[in-house]
Amino acid sequence: MRVAGVGHSPKKLARIAYRKHVRLARLEGAALGLGGIFTAAPDVVALIWIQSRMVFYVAAAYGHDPRDPIRPAELLTLQGLYDTPEEARRALDGVGKLMAQALAEKALAARHGDRLHRRLVKYIAKRMARRYAGRYIPLVGAPMGAWQNSAATKQIGKAALRYYARP
Repeated sequence: MRVAGVGHSPKKLARIAYRKHVRLARLEGAALGLGGIFTAAPDVVALIWIQSRMVFYVAAAYGHDPRDPIRPAELLTLQGLYDTPEEARRALDGVGKLMAQALAEKALAARHGDRLHRRLVKYIAKRMARRYAGRYIPLVGAPMGAWQNSAATKQIGKAALRYYARP
């Protein structure tokens, strides 16, 4: 019987978890992308689950207890909703800024700025809508879902690898 992880360094185990979850996100995006708009909500839920699972595995690879109450707060920090895990933990405990408020502030911060900034955001929004509209059409959305889910998972995964590799 072979014990998983024996002989591997924490960095190697974390990279294995990262790669496996990126592949899982790609597969999930392709599978649920087949359904178009009908599977958009389950796709988001499944992607969040995959990404949170990946963060917990990476943390465990570096010797952190995945059941520690700070792990979900670190996930929210890695996703960019909060500046620090402590701030996120306070929100999860109902003491700090609520998650809905953090999301709203993040969205509003993107909106504020000069006129040129607003025009640029509008242009990007229109371009993104045209580019990704096909994702909501059955069968056409499979390759788009696979690409988008793997890209989003890679982004959070790389942030997790950097975060947990710190001494």
